[in-house]
Amino acid sequence: MLTQEAFDRLLGSFDSNREVAGEKYQETHADLIRFFEWRGCPFPDQHADEAINRVAKKVFVGEEIRDLAKYSFGVARLLCLEIQKASARERQALRDLPAPDTSLDEEHERRLDCLRHCLKSLTAAEVDLIFNYYQGEKSEKIKHRKTLATRLRISLNTLRMRALRLREKLEACVEQGLIA
Repeated sequence: MLTQEAFDRLLGSFDSNREVAGEKYQETHADLIRFFEWRGCPFPDQHADEAINRVAKKVFVGEEIRDLAKYSFGVARLLCLEIQKASARERQALRDLPAPDTSLDEEHERRLDCLRHCLKSLTAAEVDLIFNYYQGEKSEKIKHRKTLATRLRISLNTLRMRALRLREKLEACVEQGLIA
């Protein structure tokens, strides 16, 4: 967590004029968001915040940084590598899991029936969103989600939240159907 004092020192490092410093900070933050978006990192705004927090901590402890914007991008590049390594570890862990039994048993069929019933309770737009959100693989999925967000005229984060809420609604409906 970034303290007010650390943030004030960071702004002071951007420029002695607080207003100009604020503009430079916002510009750097926006550039960092684009940096993480271009590299396909999930939640680019959060990663931009983390990069700036790391830079602010360095400034706070007295490290002299000549070009704060360039230094911020160096930190962002290293953070991006951390994110990619963590993602690779997660994918490997998932690959190492034993393959599930693919035979369709009665329970699986029952869950599918509940899901079909629950999908009927959604609007056509919600069904379209949930199916399109999970369409594709890897980079194709990312591009498809960006296109979907643009088509719906919403941000990627708003799209993620809508898809999450719909998925949770469907999961709850399916679980409720299985209990009944």
